[in-house]
Amino acid sequence: MRVAMLAPFGIRPKGTLLARMLPLAQALTRRGHTVRIIAPPVHNPDDAGRSDTHDGVAVYHTARPALNGTAGTAQAVWLLVRAVLTDPPGLIHLFKPKGYSGLAALLLQALRPDIPLVVDTDDWEGWGGWNDLLPYPPTAKHLFAWQEHDLPRRAAAVTVASRTLQSQVWGFGVPRERVFYLPNGIHLTADSLPPRDAQPTNPPTIVLYTRFWEFGLHDLIAALVPLVQHCPAVRLVVIGRGEHGEEQTMLALAQRAGVAHAIDYRGWLEPTTIPAVLARAHVALVPLDDTLINRARCSAKLLELMAAGVPVVAANVGQVAEYITAGESGLLVPPASPAALAEATIRLLATPALQQRLRDGAFQRLRACTWAKLAVVAEEAYTSVIR
Repeated sequence: MRVAMLAPFGIRPKGTLLARMLPLAQALTRRGHTVRIIAPPVHNPDDAGRSDTHDGVAVYHTARPALNGTAGTAQAVWLLVRAVLTDPPGLIHLFKPKGYSGLAALLLQALRPDIPLVVDTDDWEGWGGWNDLLPYPPTAKHLFAWQEHDLPRRAAAVTVASRTLQSQVWGFGVPRERVFYLPNGIHLTADSLPPRDAQPTNPPTIVLYTRFWEFGLHDLIAALVPLVQHCPAVRLVVIGRGEHGEEQTMLALAQRAGVAHAIDYRGWLEPTTIPAVLARAHVALVPLDDTLINRARCSAKLLELMAAGVPVVAANVGQVAEYITAGESGLLVPPASPAALAEATIRLLATPALQQRLRDGAFQRLRACTWAKLAVVAEEAYTSVIR
């Protein structure tokens, strides 16, 4: 099958393409399909006009629009459409029902109604979701909210990354038989998992891999205070950068609470450097507030932590329980509960046998979450629309 995947933005620095589209495309390619990804150079203008191949998958970034404003938007959309129609596929798979690629999908439906459209949704994009979190212009917010509702209804099939999004799409009126549950996965090989008995030898180290909007910063510091009191040598290694400079707020709060010395803030890291940081961690924290965004998302970072062999303490929100069985593949705590987060972390740091049990359980769980297995779900969606 020949599949064109329409991306919402480029391969860097956002995670959707690297964490979801590309590994799924690669798994489909290994199953004999021809898949290419077409992306606007949003967030990565240096890649404009560039074409690369990643493990058998061609990734093409369209050129930067020469025009500004509404005319520039129209040009960006047309560049995507033209790239698709230069080598017409048997099927179009749109990732994220929003933005330039969402508008391109609409135009492609008008120009080539014979090419089936499959829509993928992996976030709550409109009101109550990313529209409320990011400072999009008002016109863009209304467009994204409309696209989120309209495009799944137009699609021949919809793939969803979470149970919450599955319910959302059903609520839009999309028939259940056209909605396919396709959560995030991971690519595992015999060499990709760390040794079963691998144990960090450095001082007690906790890792937080985040973009900061997932939880309350005051709650994080409130959890860190008893951790430092119980174990003065503990270190919290923080990977990531906020949307609005939240990392600076975190550091200021830690300073006021007297625990700034316990934080090792690394900022945004190149993906290739992250495994070495994770390998030195005894425990990973996944704090979450109970919000629509957190319920709807399917965290690739959680899978990355589990695959790195880091025992996880996570808030029980949304998709987390799809991957973590409490006491078997991780520890679960209530959302926005600093005391529970600290207590579970202290317990885990003090119990190497529990760390190993959770590590083993996480590896076992991940074997059911490989992209090789999830690619079959995508195939089912594709087959349903080309019969």
